[in-house]
Amino acid sequence: MNLDTAITLIQNMLYLALEVGAPVILTAFIVGLLISIFQAATQINEMTLTFIPKIVATIVAMIIFGSWMFMKIVAYTRELFEMIIRLYGS
Repeated sequence: MNLDTAITLIQNMLYLALEVGAPVILTAFIVGLLISIFQAATQINEMTLTFIPKIVATIVAMIIFGSWMFMKIVAYTRELFEMIIRLYGS
């Protein structure tokens, strides 16, 4: 394996991590932003008001996007193993 291959593998891995994590992180961000706006408008400063809905939204996002995320990770792993076989296989 040369340096270009290693850099490509790292780039692909980071892109996959960003792509797989984005739906859950964006869901938590949007829910947190909406709750912050609600708290600013009503002047309610309860910590559980921000924590519980973000946890629930994150769990719902994991349920909705979980199979897609798993398929992306499995496809990347399969591609990685195939590349290893091509590079080092006999």
